[in-house]
Amino acid sequence: MELHILEHRVRVLSVARPGLWLYTHPLIKLLFLPRRSRCKFFSLTETPEDYTLMVDEEGFKELPPSEFLQVAEATWLVLNVSSHSGAAVQAAGVTKIARSVIAPLAEHHVSVLMLSTYQTDFILVREQDLSVVIHTLAQEFDIYREVGGEPVPVTRDDFSNGFPRTQHGPSPTVHPIQSPQNRFCVLTLDPETLPAIATTLIDVLFYSHRFPSDLLLTSSSGELWRMVRIGGQPLGFDECGIVAQIAGPLAAADISAYYISTFNFDHALVDMKHREVKCLAQCHTAGQCGTRIPKEATV
Repeated sequence: MELHILEHRVRVLSVARPGLWLYTHPLIKLLFLPRRSRCKFFSLTETPEDYTLMVDEEGFKELPPSEFLQVAEATWLVLNVSSHSGAAVQAAGVTKIARSVIAPLAEHHVSVLMLSTYQTDFILVREQDLSVVIHTLAQEFDIYREVGGEPVPVTRDDFSNGFPRTQHGPSPTVHPIQSPQNRFCVLTLDPETLPAIATTLIDVLFYSHRFPSDLLLTSSSGELWRMVRIGGQPLGFDECGIVAQIAGPLAAADISAYYISTFNFDHALVDMKHREVKCLAQCHTAGQCGTRIPKEATV
């Protein structure tokens, strides 16, 4: 398999819900007018608490500082796993890379953020941890780093200078989990249709928050997904192993899942045809289930 280190240098931000009005114009520009911005990596996730943005440096320049904007200190690099074997993969989403990427990085105390999409999964690691990432995954993957849009092979020797020894830190905290009764669909948008539906999407994102049916593309099997939120208090960005605690048991049970990290909490979407959401609770002995979480959306 191949591991690609993309060119994007990403910042992670939180926009407070009362301050959304201040960022409506730059968000519309980033979402719907890509030719007017040099931003190449952009993600917006709405939660009950806030709006989480993951944007590259060019996109970050579009967002004015204010009392409503929180910015994580670190700069993050984006990793993507690809396989050219053609072999069928039973599980979808983060489950596919749980054993090969997520677990080894957790063992080497590398904090990660996850962003699952309809087509692929992105793993975000702090720029300062790149040498550890290379050394940890070089035996399992052919590693390439994008330079000027072209993949350049990377070896352990390229990042051997100053490589820190593996440290044995404390065991990961067992965080409570919550699972609302909402059912979710994982959708993708045909870029060619964007101009025709931009007005509708703006209404959905900033006003009505109601998604019209039959607007976007989804899988032919029409899966529905159950959301599990990880964390009773904001998780922060320093703790390692949070994603592994969720992805590991799901991978062991061959359960498809998508995973979305946000500024405060993590979220897993589990295929509802599996009833094994309980397996997460079994691995989180301090877990608490609740239903007081309203609709969540990601773009």
